[in-house]
Amino acid sequence: MPHLAPPPILLTDVLDEVGDAVELLARHAPYTPLGGWYNPGADPTAKTRPMWFQNDWVHDTYTAPGSELFLHHPDYIEATKAYFDAEIVEPHSVYVNHMMAIDKAGPCHTDNPRFAGRDRANTPMWVLRTMFWSGLFDDEAIPQATAIWWLNDVDGGALRYWPDGWDEPAVEHGGRMTNTALLGDNHGMFHQVCAVGSGSGTPLVSPSAELGPVDVAGGDWAISDLGEQVFRAPLDEIRVSVLWKADVFRDEAHRVQLRDQPLSLDAVAERLGADADRFDDPDHQAEIVARFPEPRPTDALPSVYDR
Repeated sequence: MPHLAPPPILLTDVLDEVGDAVELLARHAPYTPLGGWYNPGADPTAKTRPMWFQNDWVHDTYTAPGSELFLHHPDYIEATKAYFDAEIVEPHSVYVNHMMAIDKAGPCHTDNPRFAGRDRANTPMWVLRTMFWSGLFDDEAIPQATAIWWLNDVDGGALRYWPDGWDEPAVEHGGRMTNTALLGDNHGMFHQVCAVGSGSGTPLVSPSAELGPVDVAGGDWAISDLGEQVFRAPLDEIRVSVLWKADVFRDEAHRVQLRDQPLSLDAVAERLGADADRFDDPDHQAEIVARFPEPRPTDALPSVYDR
């Protein structure tokens, strides 16, 4: 098993002006439903997705104007150095979640890992996760910091997480969440978003639905789906979070080591006792995953994405 992460750090009063984030949210609308990873190739006109919308502001080839507000936040950089006892922090991702009217929790999970020369661009996701849970690639793992910032307090929507390991009770960050952030290692700590809203049921939208502002002065946002407005509410009633990620290196020697000694897929397979030529074979995949099972916290909540 890999080394699990220490408890995250709670940051308060993260932004000097929360309105700066509100302006960014509106500028970079619309947002589209999360969920392609659990039903790829879904009918774009079938209402199969909960009202959980997402958008990338920063990724490998794109940086949204203004996203530097989070990408280079000095408090994130300094807190990450302290948390990891590291000298080098290289931010690489910022993305946004909007959630509303979801009567079950989100998935209980750890975030997807990266290794020297291996990430989701060139390695199947199940292989990356098996590499992590095997504990056989700790020396080649690229430490990653995550900060989750919340715009507002809503009905529900607490972050449930397991800072002491999956076999210990969960704790929740909820209630006074406005302009706070939890910073730590979400690749080594299970976490889960609690249900959002007080209604019963989870209205579904199609993969082609879009969320965006419709009344900037009044603060209303709405979902348009298949030519129809299916939801409208003030932004302060929608659970909004902004996630930030960075690669972390103890020092320059550590960064150079991970850059200059990439793992080949064959080397990964050999260490796992697998056959790289059979990574697309579901039976072989099941065999290797069973050899290095991923644990699940015993008190994880039922998820809206459970099949």
